[in-house]
Amino acid sequence: MDGNGRWATRRFLPRLAGHRQGVESLRRCVRACAARGVGVLTVFAFSSENWNRPQDEVSGLMELMGKALVREVPQLTKDGVRLCFVGERASLSAGMRGALEQAEAATAANSRMTLNVCFNYGGRWDIAQAAAGLAARGEPITESSLHAAMGMAHVPDPDLLIRTGGEKRISNFLLWQAAYTELYFSERLWPEFDEAALDEAIADYAARERRFGRTSEQLRQEQEQPDPLRA
Repeated sequence: MDGNGRWATRRFLPRLAGHRQGVESLRRCVRACAARGVGVLTVFAFSSENWNRPQDEVSGLMELMGKALVREVPQLTKDGVRLCFVGERASLSAGMRGALEQAEAATAANSRMTLNVCFNYGGRWDIAQAAAGLAARGEPITESSLHAAMGMAHVPDPDLLIRTGGEKRISNFLLWQAAYTELYFSERLWPEFDEAALDEAIADYAARERRFGRTSEQLRQEQEQPDPLRA
Protein backbone atom coordinates (compact mmCIF):
# COMPACT_ATOMS: atom_id res chain seq x y z
CA MET A 1 0.00 0.00 0.00
CA ASP A 2 2.47 2.61 -1.23
CA GLY A 3 2.10 6.35 -1.65
CA ASN A 4 0.48 7.65 1.55
CA GLY A 5 3.30 10.09 2.29
CA ARG A 6 3.47 11.40 -1.26
CA TRP A 7 -0.32 11.83 -1.32
CA ALA A 8 -0.07 14.03 1.77
CA THR A 9 2.98 15.98 0.59
CA ARG A 10 1.28 16.91 -2.68
CA ARG A 11 -1.53 18.43 -0.60
CA PHE A 12 0.85 20.23 1.77
CA LEU A 13 -0.25 17.99 4.62
CA PRO A 14 1.85 16.11 7.17
CA ARG A 15 2.76 12.58 6.16
CA LEU A 16 0.66 11.11 8.95
CA ALA A 17 -2.42 12.62 7.31
CA GLY A 18 -1.62 10.45 4.31
CA HIS A 19 -1.42 7.36 6.50
CA ARG A 20 -4.81 8.20 8.00
CA GLN A 21 -6.23 8.46 4.50
CA GLY A 22 -4.53 5.15 3.73
CA VAL A 23 -6.56 3.50 6.49
CA GLU A 24 -9.72 4.78 4.80
CA SER A 25 -8.52 3.30 1.51
CA LEU A 26 -7.84 -0.02 3.22
CA ARG A 27 -11.33 -0.08 4.69
CA ARG A 28 -12.73 0.52 1.21
CA CYS A 29 -10.53 -2.19 -0.31
CA VAL A 30 -11.48 -4.80 2.29
CA ARG A 31 -15.15 -4.15 1.70
CA ALA A 32 -14.71 -4.28 -2.08
CA CYS A 33 -12.70 -7.52 -1.98
CA ALA A 34 -15.28 -9.20 0.24
CA ALA A 35 -18.05 -8.13 -2.13
CA ARG A 36 -16.13 -9.62 -5.08
CA GLY A 37 -15.64 -12.98 -3.40
CA VAL A 38 -11.93 -12.63 -2.61
CA GLY A 39 -11.13 -15.24 0.03
CA VAL A 40 -7.77 -13.90 1.21
CA LEU A 41 -6.43 -10.36 1.23
CA THR A 42 -2.91 -9.68 2.49
CA VAL A 43 -1.65 -6.13 3.04
CA PHE A 44 1.80 -4.76 3.87
CA ALA A 45 1.10 -2.33 6.72
CA PHE A 46 4.53 -1.85 8.33
CA SER A 47 7.81 -3.34 7.16
CA SER A 48 10.83 -4.20 9.26
CA GLU A 49 12.63 -1.42 7.36
CA ASN A 50 10.03 1.20 8.31
CA TRP A 51 11.66 1.57 11.74
CA ASN A 52 14.25 3.69 9.89
CA ARG A 53 11.69 6.43 9.24
CA PRO A 54 11.57 9.59 11.41
CA GLN A 55 10.62 8.73 14.98
CA ASP A 56 7.52 10.93 14.99
CA GLU A 57 6.20 9.14 11.91
CA VAL A 58 6.86 5.70 13.42
CA SER A 59 5.14 6.70 16.66
CA GLY A 60 2.23 8.09 14.69
CA LEU A 61 1.90 4.87 12.71
CA MET A 62 1.83 2.80 15.90
CA GLU A 63 -0.83 5.05 17.40
CA LEU A 64 -2.81 4.88 14.17
CA MET A 65 -2.72 1.08 14.21
CA GLY A 66 -3.97 0.98 17.78
CA LYS A 67 -6.87 3.31 17.05
CA ALA A 68 -7.74 1.46 13.84
CA LEU A 69 -8.00 -1.84 15.70
CA VAL A 70 -10.39 -0.39 18.28
CA ARG A 71 -12.54 1.15 15.55
CA GLU A 72 -12.44 -1.55 12.88
CA VAL A 73 -12.54 -4.92 14.70
CA PRO A 74 -16.27 -4.74 15.55
CA GLN A 75 -17.16 -4.04 11.92
CA LEU A 76 -14.81 -6.72 10.64
CA THR A 77 -16.44 -9.19 12.99
CA LYS A 78 -19.87 -8.17 11.73
CA ASP A 79 -18.69 -8.59 8.13
CA GLY A 80 -17.23 -12.06 8.78
CA VAL A 81 -13.59 -11.06 8.25
CA ARG A 82 -10.86 -12.91 10.13
CA LEU A 83 -7.80 -10.86 11.09
CA CYS A 84 -4.33 -12.40 11.16
CA PHE A 85 -1.14 -10.46 11.88
CA VAL A 86 2.10 -11.72 10.36
CA GLY A 87 5.46 -10.40 11.47
CA GLU A 88 7.99 -10.23 14.27
CA ARG A 89 6.28 -9.20 17.51
CA ALA A 90 9.06 -9.28 20.11
CA SER A 91 10.18 -5.72 19.28
CA LEU A 92 6.66 -4.32 19.57
CA SER A 93 5.41 -2.80 22.80
CA ALA A 94 3.49 -5.03 25.20
CA GLY A 95 0.38 -2.95 24.58
CA MET A 96 0.62 -3.39 20.82
CA ARG A 97 1.24 -7.14 21.14
CA GLY A 98 -1.82 -7.42 23.32
CA ALA A 99 -3.95 -5.42 20.89
CA LEU A 100 -2.95 -7.66 17.98
CA GLU A 101 -3.72 -10.80 19.98
CA GLN A 102 -7.11 -9.47 21.07
CA ALA A 103 -8.05 -8.55 17.48
CA GLU A 104 -7.08 -12.02 16.25
CA ALA A 105 -9.07 -13.71 19.04
CA ALA A 106 -12.13 -11.54 18.43
CA THR A 107 -12.27 -12.44 14.73
CA ALA A 108 -10.98 -16.03 14.88
CA ALA A 109 -14.36 -17.62 14.11
CA ASN A 110 -15.02 -15.51 11.01
CA SER A 111 -14.84 -17.29 7.66
CA ARG A 112 -16.07 -14.98 4.91
CA MET A 113 -12.58 -13.59 4.23
CA THR A 114 -9.13 -13.71 5.82
CA LEU A 115 -7.35 -10.37 6.12
CA ASN A 116 -3.62 -10.83 6.73
CA VAL A 117 -1.91 -7.70 8.00
CA CYS A 118 1.87 -7.89 7.60
CA PHE A 119 3.10 -5.75 10.50
CA ASN A 120 6.81 -5.45 11.35
CA TYR A 121 7.27 -7.94 8.54
CA GLY A 122 9.94 -8.70 5.97
CA GLY A 123 10.13 -11.52 3.46
CA ARG A 124 13.72 -12.33 4.37
CA TRP A 125 12.81 -12.37 8.07
CA ASP A 126 9.99 -14.82 7.34
CA ILE A 127 12.33 -17.25 5.54
CA ALA A 128 15.02 -16.92 8.20
CA GLN A 129 12.69 -17.43 11.16
CA ALA A 130 11.15 -20.49 9.51
CA ALA A 131 14.56 -22.06 8.88
CA ALA A 132 15.76 -21.21 12.40
CA GLY A 133 12.66 -22.78 13.92
CA LEU A 134 13.12 -26.00 11.99
CA ALA A 135 16.81 -26.16 12.91
CA ALA A 136 16.07 -25.57 16.59
CA ARG A 137 13.60 -28.45 16.58
CA GLY A 138 16.02 -30.69 14.70
CA GLU A 139 13.66 -31.03 11.76
CA PRO A 140 14.91 -31.37 8.17
CA ILE A 141 14.80 -28.20 6.12
CA THR A 142 12.97 -28.98 2.90
CA GLU A 143 10.85 -26.90 0.58
CA SER A 144 7.64 -28.26 2.11
CA SER A 145 8.76 -27.99 5.75
CA LEU A 146 10.04 -24.45 5.22
CA HIS A 147 6.78 -23.45 3.60
CA ALA A 148 4.79 -24.88 6.51
CA ALA A 149 6.90 -22.98 9.06
CA MET A 150 6.34 -19.55 7.52
CA GLY A 151 4.01 -16.89 8.76
CA MET A 152 1.60 -17.30 5.83
CA ALA A 153 1.24 -21.09 6.05
CA HIS A 154 -2.44 -20.74 6.99
CA VAL A 155 -3.42 -19.46 3.53
CA PRO A 156 -2.61 -20.39 -0.10
CA ASP A 157 0.11 -18.52 -1.97
CA PRO A 158 -1.22 -15.29 -3.48
CA ASP A 159 -2.55 -15.27 -7.05
CA LEU A 160 -2.16 -11.53 -7.56
CA LEU A 161 0.16 -8.96 -5.97
CA ILE A 162 -0.80 -5.31 -6.43
CA ARG A 163 1.63 -2.50 -5.67
CA THR A 164 0.43 1.09 -5.80
CA GLY A 165 2.42 4.30 -6.01
CA GLY A 166 4.24 3.71 -9.29
CA GLU A 167 7.18 1.75 -7.88
CA LYS A 168 7.98 -1.47 -9.72
CA ARG A 169 9.46 -3.72 -7.05
CA ILE A 170 8.07 -5.90 -4.28
CA SER A 171 10.28 -4.49 -1.50
CA ASN A 172 10.84 -7.60 0.62
CA PHE A 173 7.15 -8.59 0.56
CA LEU A 174 6.17 -12.28 0.40
CA LEU A 175 9.45 -13.25 -1.26
CA TRP A 176 8.83 -16.99 -0.86
CA GLN A 177 5.08 -17.00 -1.38
CA ALA A 178 5.13 -14.84 -4.52
CA ALA A 179 7.22 -17.28 -6.58
CA TYR A 180 4.38 -17.75 -9.10
CA THR A 181 2.27 -14.73 -8.23
CA GLU A 182 1.12 -12.37 -10.98
CA LEU A 183 2.46 -8.84 -10.39
CA TYR A 184 0.45 -5.69 -11.08
CA PHE A 185 1.85 -2.18 -10.63
CA SER A 186 -0.48 0.81 -10.38
CA GLU A 187 0.53 4.44 -10.78
CA ARG A 188 -2.16 5.46 -8.31
CA LEU A 189 -1.10 6.40 -4.81
CA TRP A 190 -2.67 4.14 -2.20
CA PRO A 191 -5.20 6.71 -0.90
CA GLU A 192 -6.44 7.02 -4.50
CA PHE A 193 -6.82 3.27 -5.07
CA ASP A 194 -10.58 2.78 -5.25
CA GLU A 195 -13.02 0.09 -6.37
CA ALA A 196 -12.54 0.97 -10.05
CA ALA A 197 -8.77 0.60 -9.71
CA LEU A 198 -9.24 -2.76 -8.00
CA ASP A 199 -11.48 -3.93 -10.82
CA GLU A 200 -8.86 -2.86 -13.37
CA ALA A 201 -6.24 -4.95 -11.57
CA ILE A 202 -8.53 -7.98 -11.39
CA ALA A 203 -9.45 -7.66 -15.07
CA ASP A 204 -5.76 -7.46 -16.01
CA TYR A 205 -5.07 -10.58 -13.95
CA ALA A 206 -8.01 -12.46 -15.48
CA ALA A 207 -6.63 -11.86 -18.97
CA ARG A 208 -3.30 -13.53 -18.19
CA GLU A 209 -2.36 -17.13 -18.85
CA ARG A 210 -0.92 -18.86 -15.78
CA ARG A 211 1.20 -21.79 -16.96
CA PHE A 212 3.24 -22.76 -13.85
CA GLY A 213 6.03 -24.15 -16.04
CA ARG A 214 3.76 -25.77 -18.60
CA THR A 215 3.15 -24.72 -22.20
CA SER A 216 0.11 -23.01 -23.60
CA GLU A 217 -0.67 -26.14 -25.60
CA GLN A 218 -0.71 -28.25 -22.44
CA LEU A 219 -3.15 -25.85 -20.82
CA ARG A 220 -5.44 -25.98 -23.85
CA GLN A 221 -5.39 -29.77 -23.84
CA GLU A 222 -6.30 -29.85 -20.17
CA GLN A 223 -9.18 -27.46 -20.74
CA GLU A 224 -10.45 -29.57 -23.63
CA GLN A 225 -10.50 -32.78 -21.60
CA PRO A 226 -14.02 -33.77 -20.48
CA ASP A 227 -14.80 -33.49 -16.78
CA PRO A 228 -15.19 -37.10 -15.50
CA LEU A 229 -17.68 -35.90 -12.89
CA ARG A 230 -19.96 -34.66 -15.67
CA ALA A 231 -19.46 -37.60 -18.03
